[in-house]
Amino acid sequence: MRKLIECVPNISEGRDAEKIKAIYSVVETVEGVKLLDVDPGKATNRTVITFVGEPDQVVEAAFQLIKKAQELIDMTKHTGEHPRFGATDVCPFIPIANASMEDCIACAKKLGERVGKELNIPVYFYEYAASAPHRKNLASIRAGEYEGIADKIGKAEWKPDFGPAQFQPKTGNIAISARDFLIAYNVNLNTTSVRRANNIAFDIREQGRSKTEDGSPSGKPVLDAQGNPERIPGSCKGVKAMGWFIEEYGVAQISMNITNVNDTPLHKAFDECDKSAHERGLRVTGSELVGLVPLKSMLDAGKYFLLKQERSIGISEEEIIKIAVKSMGLDELTPFDTKKNIIEYMLAEDDVRPLVKMDLKAFANETASESPAPGGGSIAAYLGVLGVSLGTMVANLSSHKRAWDERWEEFSEWATKGQAIKDKLLWLVDEDTAAFNKIMEAFQLPKGSEKEKIARSQAIQDATKYAIEIPFSVMETSYASFDLLKNMAAIGNPNSVSDAGVGALCARSAVLGAYLNVKINVADLKDEAFKKDILARARKIAEDTQKAEAEILAIVESKL
Repeated sequence: MRKLIECVPNISEGRDAEKIKAIYSVVETVEGVKLLDVDPGKATNRTVITFVGEPDQVVEAAFQLIKKAQELIDMTKHTGEHPRFGATDVCPFIPIANASMEDCIACAKKLGERVGKELNIPVYFYEYAASAPHRKNLASIRAGEYEGIADKIGKAEWKPDFGPAQFQPKTGNIAISARDFLIAYNVNLNTTSVRRANNIAFDIREQGRSKTEDGSPSGKPVLDAQGNPERIPGSCKGVKAMGWFIEEYGVAQISMNITNVNDTPLHKAFDECDKSAHERGLRVTGSELVGLVPLKSMLDAGKYFLLKQERSIGISEEEIIKIAVKSMGLDELTPFDTKKNIIEYMLAEDDVRPLVKMDLKAFANETASESPAPGGGSIAAYLGVLGVSLGTMVANLSSHKRAWDERWEEFSEWATKGQAIKDKLLWLVDEDTAAFNKIMEAFQLPKGSEKEKIARSQAIQDATKYAIEIPFSVMETSYASFDLLKNMAAIGNPNSVSDAGVGALCARSAVLGAYLNVKINVADLKDEAFKKDILARARKIAEDTQKAEAEILAIVESKL
């Protein structure tokens, strides 16, 4: 699975379209990186650039952008409403998919060191990448802005993390960080009153509202021992919120920035707004996302609402997202487009799995063509998909069976396990074909010199080993579905017991079919130890598979 990291550099130029384009265009020259958004602001004289990719590629793209900004932006001539202290003012890294905050911190450190050494720009790390507690807050680092750098940079406590401890008039400084994903999210109300929308915003935002002696908004503030106003915190940590009126739609909204989706997931922000609105005699009618959202946020939301409904969460990703959209009314004002609103889906075109994207007829025709791929390995994997899908169907049908309401969670767990197996096998359908193609590519490598012959031979062996590991993974993954299928045959909806049986037949064929591919591919492998080990393990799975199939079919036959 690809690690995806988002990078959002802010450059101090929002008026010169040619300069802006020249700067963001360098991002598109880095293979594996996708430019998602360019948002210039004339008043702020600042442009927010968003791109995503794997760690090394994202760092390279960020470096090239900073280098180009250094070349084209002159901070001695810059003015704007937004706080700033450098040509590339800030450059945060954000985990998106299969990436951790530690991965983002590593990206920040790697980029910062390179920018300091190669571009001679003073670098400061903030938020999760901060080198000291007093540097965690960006506002503290940037205090005094560009005009104050000369006085500030020479102080020991403000020595840059990398780069010269000297004022660079043309370029200024740069702040680099690792931070959580920020979601811009608006909740729609059945009112035109901004004041009432603000009241809800104060209920939910982390900062909350000022505490007063009589509890009214206009009452006398309550002060603490230090003479500072006390506050009543809101219900959502990591949320900034305010009410406003959207003339285009004729409704008031609660406009939010969710700065930490771990503390306050999307669905919690929605539910808290809904709760507060209800208490104030109002109603939430829907919501909207501004910009992009990680897939996980949508899946978490869908599962949350399914669980509230006491329904199985072991359904397809697409169905879970549909539940999230409908539950939060994300399509109330404008259609919700997964390819434009969900980061991973926006990137899907760069990671096309050609076989699993085909319809059934096209898949069959491609298999029946004169091309050697897809072959038995991909077909075996897809048989595994069909087998576990049938077991998952029985689990979901069982969770909805009349008079079995108290067992919905039990079957939901089984269905969730089935979905995970199905998704892995779907990936293996195409990966088996990709493994075959790698062998073909290795055979096409040059072999003119002795060095080339050695490299070619090693590449063939490496590709062959991978072409063994993939069908073996199909065996392991398909075999894992037998536990689900056996339980669904034994305790699932009795009206679907034959489906569990057909699933077992498919799973058996998947395992034994993949086993044939393991055996044919080991013939060309020179690593005898690897060959012996994987054949022994594969043989054991094949034997256990036939036993498991027989047990399941016996259960099925006893109920027919």
